[in-house]
Amino acid sequence: MSDVWTGLVGQEQAVRTLRTAVEQPSAMTHAWLITGPPGSGRSNAARSFAAALLCADGGCGHCHECRTTLAGTHPDVTVLATDKVTISIEEVRGLLQVAARSPGEGAWRVIIVEDADRMVERTTNVLLKAIEEPAPRTVWLLCAPSPQDVLVTIRSRCRPVVLRVPPAEAVADLLVESDGVDRDVALACARAAQSHVGLARRLARDPEARDRRGRILTLAGSIRGVGDAVLAAAEVVETAQAEANAESGERDAAERRRLLTSLGAADLATLPPAVRSQVRQLEEDQKRRARRRQLDVVDRTLLDVAGLFRDVLVTQLGASVELVNTAHADLVRSLAAGSTPEQTLRRLDAVAVARGRLAGNVTPLLAVEALMVDLRPQG
Repeated sequence: MSDVWTGLVGQEQAVRTLRTAVEQPSAMTHAWLITGPPGSGRSNAARSFAAALLCADGGCGHCHECRTTLAGTHPDVTVLATDKVTISIEEVRGLLQVAARSPGEGAWRVIIVEDADRMVERTTNVLLKAIEEPAPRTVWLLCAPSPQDVLVTIRSRCRPVVLRVPPAEAVADLLVESDGVDRDVALACARAAQSHVGLARRLARDPEARDRRGRILTLAGSIRGVGDAVLAAAEVVETAQAEANAESGERDAAERRRLLTSLGAADLATLPPAVRSQVRQLEEDQKRRARRRQLDVVDRTLLDVAGLFRDVLVTQLGASVELVNTAHADLVRSLAAGSTPEQTLRRLDAVAVARGRLAGNVTPLLAVEALMVDLRPQG
């Protein structure tokens, strides 16, 4: 029978730590920092821990407390997540007001900050006092990719829980059991996603996503000159933009409808100035979120390209490790035969440089064009 911990694939040590805190009050503390690479399940771990703290049976997975916590509707659990570049200071101040209240139903009031790495220093300092002097029955669960992504003043006051990259086989097992995916497809997708559970699930469920990914890998491996590089870069960025727009379009429209309804302006042909200003602010937030989403998609594409050339290098060196891109083994062998390990290392370095440029706010098209030029055969 499943419980709240079932979805935390390959995280046995972390689950033991969290279980112990639930079962033994002496092991419990008021602030936790859950870290791990993308796809390791940071937010799932935080929600599972919250459910276990509120459940009379320590996280059965079936009671009202477990179901509402995992669904995000329990009144004693507040979750702050963002698609924007940063979490605003106003959002954190709102959390402080909630954290000061006693729980209404359960033993704890749980505050989950899923993107603690997206707080600037000034915002983090607002949070510091609440973590130093928490309300007696409030627990903070902060999530970030690594401890270094959170200010030392915060992380020194939190108990760390470190998640690891789960084995691809474990991710495939989850896809088979929870989604009914064919085992071979599940394993290929888990490896292609490099054990990122969310990406693996998306690839397994969406054949079009697998086709788009395959097209990008083929482009990266077929560049012969600057012209090819420019065309390939344009396709990569346009695909990322289309994917970001598709994901955000319905949500943006729904947010606008909710805002106008809450302001009593849903049926107005002409919006009053005060309403227009709030709509403009919403649109600005949505633009920033869409840009962040596009950057995330482009960066994920670059990781796929890095995975391709990692496989090429593995093949060239005769290393006895599994390929990431088992579904594209022919492409990997062709690239390995047509280049040297030194050239492959140069290409991997070029991908790393491109990702650094994206993080440094270089225009995605320019960063990807420079990468594609560097991927062409030289010498």
